[in-house]
Amino acid sequence: MKTTLDLPENLVREIKIRAVNRRQKLKDAVEELLRRGLAAPETDSTSAEPVVRRDKKTGLPVIECRHAATPATEMTPDRVANILLNQEAEWHLGARR
Repeated sequence: MKTTLDLPENLVREIKIRAVNRRQKLKDAVEELLRRGLAAPETDSTSAEPVVRRDKKTGLPVIECRHAATPATEMTPDRVANILLNQEAEWHLGARR
């Protein structure tokens, strides 16, 4: 069966690269990915569990939360610096005891 889909360019590019790397036809790569996706267990989209993936350039983990943080809980660079500074101060105080 033939069908037409309107997909984001970057997604199509990723699928094409995957197909070339696996020496597959584009249609076979798309079929494989769709079958894997349909066979995967369904996840609760309301779950607060973050999605962890690896950055392609650096290989470092990137954590994507399903919901935006509130201003009070957003991890800004200043907030992270304060948390680390407080943690280091606690370690130093604990070492003195």
